[in-house]
Amino acid sequence: MSSTTVRVSAPTHQMLRELAEQLGESMQGILDQAIEDYRRKRLLEQANAGYAVLRGDAEAWKEEMAERADWETTLPDGLDEA
Repeated sequence: MSSTTVRVSAPTHQMLRELAEQLGESMQGILDQAIEDYRRKRLLEQANAGYAVLRGDAEAWKEEMAERADWETTLPDGLDEA
């Protein structure tokens, strides 16, 4: 995997080093996981914001609920639950 250099503050570097030592992982691994966690957090925040806008429109929310109800009928498709 290719890599590049990213500048971080001295306190951030120290925290990164301490976390890597505590967890027995590389600093790059810690940073990779932190970025992925942040990406997922942002994705959920954006989805929540989108649903908040949708809920603000009574007609659109009613359509959303109707569509969800339609999808709910597809669940009991005759397959045994595992």
